[in-house]
Amino acid sequence: MFDVGGYDSTEGAQSLNIRNAASVGASGGSFFTKMKINDQITIADWELTESFTRASGPGGQNVNKVSTAVELRFEAARSPHLPDPVKSRLRRLAGRRWTTDGAVVIFVQDTRSQARNRDIARERLTELILKACERPKRRLATKPTYGSVKRRLKAKKVRGDVKALRGKIEE
Repeated sequence: MFDVGGYDSTEGAQSLNIRNAASVGASGGSFFTKMKINDQITIADWELTESFTRASGPGGQNVNKVSTAVELRFEAARSPHLPDPVKSRLRRLAGRRWTTDGAVVIFVQDTRSQARNRDIARERLTELILKACERPKRRLATKPTYGSVKRRLKAKKVRGDVKALRGKIEE
């Protein structure tokens, strides 16, 4: 019927592919909906993939049993919803999180709750895309003031005089 994830024996991680998942919650609504970034950008379900692994750190007996760490993968390069300038800024902002195949990977293991880690990962992705949407201000070239030029040249002259005194002493 639907691929709602499962245990992947090759990687030792539980993988949940949102692309094919159609899980229905108790209220009858879908767990996986489109992510609205702003008025112009909405990320579709097929662009996001989540996988869950066991987190390191505190957690007691729970840490060895439950896969709470979340790896959220967003196929940014293939996304038709992101304009090209936003994609290039996102690539620069993502840094190491940008993969060679053009995906942004966000790994979260901050809390002991898988649901909370999922929310944090989605929030971080949203913040990253919103930062990439902001156009950087263009720097306007300005001319140095007359006084600053004079001060710079005077400092250079003083420094040159000091260095000239360092030579050998002639008798």
